[in-house]
Amino acid sequence: MSRTSDRKELLKDFYGGIDEDARLCKSRHGQLEYMTTMEYIHRYLKAGDKVLEIGAGTGRYSVSLANEGFEVTAVELVESNLEVLKKNSAHLKNIHALQGDALDLSQFADNSFDVTLLFGPMYHLYDKTDQNKAIDEAIRVTKKGGVILTAFLSVHAIMYVNYLSGNFEAGLKENFDEDYKTRHFTQQLFTGFEIPEFESLFAEKPVEHLLTCGTDSLLELAEHGKDFKMSDHDFKLFYKYYLANCEKRELLGSASHLLFVGKKR
Repeated sequence: MSRTSDRKELLKDFYGGIDEDARLCKSRHGQLEYMTTMEYIHRYLKAGDKVLEIGAGTGRYSVSLANEGFEVTAVELVESNLEVLKKNSAHLKNIHALQGDALDLSQFADNSFDVTLLFGPMYHLYDKTDQNKAIDEAIRVTKKGGVILTAFLSVHAIMYVNYLSGNFEAGLKENFDEDYKTRHFTQQLFTGFEIPEFESLFAEKPVEHLLTCGTDSLLELAEHGKDFKMSDHDFKLFYKYYLANCEKRELLGSASHLLFVGKKR
């Protein structure tokens, strides 16, 4: 079985067994990720812009942007997610939901979109050749001067969230080699990066790095605590605080989800 087939089967099995549609609204860290990400999307969107979301999941971002009046094309690999996406967007004529892989966007011409959101694929691309292919395809279909927002995971946050309370040795073997360099392989399901490591993927590409920010802080780790509570009032205050600080380098690795934002030259 090919590497691509392995990845597709792994994702089909995983996303077919979870409620991905509720992920960004059922928890405080999911709400924060959504709100922070939308804040950064809106910083670069202009009236009349065409938006492409690659790895659109069930369409939480694509549907929201289409509801605002933007013309959106949403590409999703996993059939179960795509079915929900199409259902969620059935009332909208300005969203086009298609099945596709981030590694092959040949259905789109060069320089087609003003804003490109590469939001899901980099969580699940383990081979450096594939990582570069996904980024190159996103760049290709984006107009010159257009903005590309790419989501990725912090390997350190993976360690904190998934292994700090137990089985830390397994987490180390899963995510690092003996010299603490990050590992990427298909059976991880979710693969994490160090910040400079991910940014270096764009170093030789026709993209100006605008910023890197976190989108969900330490909230995912905090919510593992049985006694965790956050009122609506405190969440609003925390959101304002987080927006003011989420680009600070000293805080980036503690966020589970991050954004690399670049402009195509």
